[in-house]
Amino acid sequence: MKYYLVAGEASGDLHGASLMKALKEYDSQAGFRYFGGDLMRAEGGTLVKHYADMAFMGFIEVVLNLNAILQNLKACKHDITTWQPDVLILIDFPGFNLKIAEFAKANNILVCYYISPKVWAWNQKRVLKIKRIVDHLFCILPFEVDFYKGWGMEVDYVGNPLLDAVAAFKPDESFAGNHRLPAKKIIALLPGSRRQEISRLLPEMIAVIEKFPNHQFVIAGAPSFTVDYYTQFIRSENIPVVFNATYDLLNNAEAAIVASGTANLETALFNVPQVVVYKGHPISIGIARMVVKIKFISLVNLIMNREVVNELIQADCSAEKISAELDAIVNNTAYRKKMLADYDELDVKMGKPGASAKTAEFIIKYATKK
Repeated sequence: MKYYLVAGEASGDLHGASLMKALKEYDSQAGFRYFGGDLMRAEGGTLVKHYADMAFMGFIEVVLNLNAILQNLKACKHDITTWQPDVLILIDFPGFNLKIAEFAKANNILVCYYISPKVWAWNQKRVLKIKRIVDHLFCILPFEVDFYKGWGMEVDYVGNPLLDAVAAFKPDESFAGNHRLPAKKIIALLPGSRRQEISRLLPEMIAVIEKFPNHQFVIAGAPSFTVDYYTQFIRSENIPVVFNATYDLLNNAEAAIVASGTANLETALFNVPQVVVYKGHPISIGIARMVVKIKFISLVNLIMNREVVNELIQADCSAEKISAELDAIVNNTAYRKKMLADYDELDVKMGKPGASAKTAEFIIKYATKK
């Protein structure tokens, strides 16, 4: 069968690649075209548009880049029409993907949505639109099933694909040597995968380094950037940037400073105590605070429905407050143990690996019945 996938950010690229690998195991004739990234490209098929040209985060950022977004939508619709896939698989990225879903539904293409749009966070009435334009929705967070049932929508719960990625991880035993890291404990810096995130968060992260002279700080570089992009923030500091090795970095880290997003959950799955940070355009943040209806921004806290990791947002996302939280994580034994114990409880809630395989099975079943 012919599968068209749309992933608009680094996490979608990761989940899309895992799903493509699973689809190939069940369908030896699988053909792929996609908006995605390097991990999806490694699984074969044709990369039409890289997510690096698509990821705009925040209300103001979207407005400022509206022309580029509209051009990407137009290109995606044209490519889908030309290729005529058997099934369209949309991965998160709702602002873009719900428009593509509406287009595909109107053109009688089976629409499968993998990783639910976070409609439970704000504007919950969007569920009514999802019911109308999405044929099958696959959820990865336990509480989402009951949420959709409350709106009269049946969904398939498949577990979380990050568990697949973490389970498949094979540690590089020579990680420290390969990157010429000194014999110090490591603090990982995960500033995100979008240009806007990195430019706002990385300077605050780097500003804490002088207070931790006995640690080696290491940046997890996003694959869509080169080391030169990070150099402008690093300046004279001795901070290595590692690419395509985030899991190895987490596997060797004592603590981490992490941008809110998928990486927050990945860090917890690697049992690395962390502080979560986020800083956006002031107007975007102001709008978000008016419309968002959730207590937390980090996935760990959302899943646990309580504060497990500290969230430093906007004005609180300062070198001073990050440093204080990092000091507690590294030096306060009781505080650190409590976070790790909460991680153990999180592991139980998350369940077992297998999300990619389950989703692939569902998609093939539904596409075959069409």
